[in-house]
Amino acid sequence: MTLEEVVHAQGHENVSGEHASTLEVTSDDFLTPAGDCILAIEADRVPADFDSEFVTACQDADATITATIEAGEQTVTVTGTGHPDLSFENDRSHVLRTSDYVDDRTVMVNADTAAGDVDRDLVEALADGHDATLTLSVEPSGD
Repeated sequence: MTLEEVVHAQGHENVSGEHASTLEVTSDDFLTPAGDCILAIEADRVPADFDSEFVTACQDADATITATIEAGEQTVTVTGTGHPDLSFENDRSHVLRTSDYVDDRTVMVNADTAAGDVDRDLVEALADGHDATLTLSVEPSGD
């Protein structure tokens, strides 16, 4: 049984998608050019809103977590893993990391894609202000 959390957000003219190790969706309502890992803003949900069953499943180091980001006609899928220290307590941002670093914003580690790896057509759609959907999925181990 796959557990899923869906977040709706918004692209922004300053989306550049250049960061080499992270990818972020934030609930902030602004984006400066320095935020080169941020692909979407004004997220309607934050990690602290997620269901406890979803959070528990993501705290398994063997769990595979998949993030799908859609904007306009473009889609990217990012695959990573869970981690026992994922807390999902942040009330602002979802951060996918290619490393195994964890803080309260982290929703995935060992991601196979960072902002700089995202297809430029998707980045362009987000920079044009398209609505974005972030779908996080995890399959609990043992299922």
